[in-house]
Amino acid sequence: MNTANASRHEVDSEWVHIQYSEASQFKTVYGFSGQQGVVHLEGVRYVPRGVKSDTLLIYMHPASTLQLLPMPNAMAANGVHVLCAASRYARNDTALIMEHVVRDLGAYIRHAREQWKYRKVVLAGWSGGGSLSLYYQSQAEKPTVTHTPAGDPYDLTQAGLQPADAFILQAAHVSRAVVLQDWIDPSVLDEHNPDIRDESLDLYHPDIKPPYDAEFLARFRQAQRERVARRTAWVKEMLAELKRRGGKELERGHILHRTMADPRFLDARIEPNDRPIGTCYMGHPETVNSGPIGLARFSTLRAWLSQWSPDDTFAHGEKCAESITVPFLALEHSADDAVPQPHTRMVFERVKSQDRQMHVVQGATHYFVGQPELLQSTVELTLHWLRERGLCN
Repeated sequence: MNTANASRHEVDSEWVHIQYSEASQFKTVYGFSGQQGVVHLEGVRYVPRGVKSDTLLIYMHPASTLQLLPMPNAMAANGVHVLCAASRYARNDTALIMEHVVRDLGAYIRHAREQWKYRKVVLAGWSGGGSLSLYYQSQAEKPTVTHTPAGDPYDLTQAGLQPADAFILQAAHVSRAVVLQDWIDPSVLDEHNPDIRDESLDLYHPDIKPPYDAEFLARFRQAQRERVARRTAWVKEMLAELKRRGGKELERGHILHRTMADPRFLDARIEPNDRPIGTCYMGHPETVNSGPIGLARFSTLRAWLSQWSPDDTFAHGEKCAESITVPFLALEHSADDAVPQPHTRMVFERVKSQDRQMHVVQGATHYFVGQPELLQSTVELTLHWLRERGLCN
């Protein structure tokens, strides 16, 4: 696609503050947000200078802030009104409850339509924002959730969630829980002492090298599922014990060691694409595996069930996709060093939209690092899709 004639605009950025009332048993967010029954949300809206639009494109991640990502900035520079929305759990997912984040996203969409007067809203689910946006849209189109996975009352059927008018899924995985299960180190035998391990399942042991045979991979994947299941069982037992005690202790935090051990990072033969081998989006996987920053490294009991347990989370992209009927665009990055190769298509194939398209962006890494031309061509593809549906100038 020729991008030489793409229209570029100066972009004005605006700090966004939204607040709404919500009662809770106890605070799950440190500091100001959530104080005295009020949830405070912050975001950044990008408005191309001199460009009016009836449509707002919204990017949101459960825990990250996305205003520095290349795609939202590039879309705005090409004439699209963009909101990068942060949840109440911005930069800290320790106690994150996905149901709360769904309601946060709903507050932004309501504000966009009622205060900013946009007639159309397009959800753009990037990376971990994919499963969040899928969860939101499924509950806005077909609300069913009345409790969190931990059993706490939280009625999304009465939350007044407004469906988006279209959906873009880009470089996105099925769910945080599925990714954790794909990445967790199955060699850990003692959750309290990560040095007690089954060396035959240690992906980084010097005697275990790629390419991996089918028997090893099957045993490895089964052990990953078993480790996640053991942690989930412990979480449920602990929640039941706290409830049984009947005291003031309602929640507890815990640590999960070693959560970056996916054979796909080291073996190019597994679900091959253009991804770099021997690294991942966070750096060297062996270093990340034992480092302080990793998926689910710190979590509360309730947060584990809501965002990290594959059998319990409601934010499961494949399941949520079955309730989505709006126009749907899926973009897979072929050199993605974060999202497993099959995930975008797994979601796409379950979507019920009659109007749906999927494209593989050849050579694109997760963040388009050092790929400005590829970024711009992806923007042009997205703009064309939006224009065909009357969602872009």
